[in-house]
Amino acid sequence: MEFRPCIDIHNGRVKQIVGGSLRDGQDDARENFVASRDADYYAKLYQRDRLYGGHVILLNPAGSPFYEETKEQALGALRAFPGGLQAGGGITPENAAEFLEAGASHVIVTSYVFSGGQVHYENLKRMTDAVGKERLVLDLSCRRQGDDYYVVTDRWQRFTRERLALTLLERLAGYADEFLIHGVDVEGRSAGIEEGIVKLLAGWEGCSVTYAGGVRDFADLARLKELGGNRVHVTIGSALDLFGGSLSYRQVAAWCREGS
Repeated sequence: MEFRPCIDIHNGRVKQIVGGSLRDGQDDARENFVASRDADYYAKLYQRDRLYGGHVILLNPAGSPFYEETKEQALGALRAFPGGLQAGGGITPENAAEFLEAGASHVIVTSYVFSGGQVHYENLKRMTDAVGKERLVLDLSCRRQGDDYYVVTDRWQRFTRERLALTLLERLAGYADEFLIHGVDVEGRSAGIEEGIVKLLAGWEGCSVTYAGGVRDFADLARLKELGGNRVHVTIGSALDLFGGSLSYRQVAAWCREGS
């Protein structure tokens, strides 16, 4: 199990927000933490500690008055750690090259592919043709409906009809190098992991998959490692002391490195 660090950027600032609280109309979100440092500071920290595969997420849509400021922060982070970070948030075949040329190892895509509430395979093929399967991560972040989890798009505001299941992963694995899956209902709440998602992912034996959402302490990390069979990687945001939480970034990195 690898530790995959994160840099979330909203309104031009590195932040940690409560999952599902984003509102595009007012560029609004409930904030857990707002950094005083720019995104490149965190990128250089991850580079120093040799933590690869983390993600930089732009939380403003392209039409937002804050988008260009948010994008510049993201590009600065990618340039600071070339080849070490993935970039997501409004990625399309038309703009993906800018992020890859800035240093992203992969681009992360959700809304462009999940169009009209379902997988739009023509868009998925365009995305794969534009960047290559080996440089594409599909974000299958999801929220619970009843007993199941469904992929959500548009900064986690819109449900699709796509249920998270091994059959969905199997259909999509031929197009992407990795999957990133946020448990949106617990994201940013430091209230424990979404065990139902992790148990499902434990049955996946294909490409690399990273889980994010709700990790608050080492007991949660141990539980995730156990339920995920030590194959599911982990992202932690709000709970880390880097972002105002109580969980030691250095200890988490060491724990994951030693336990893998």
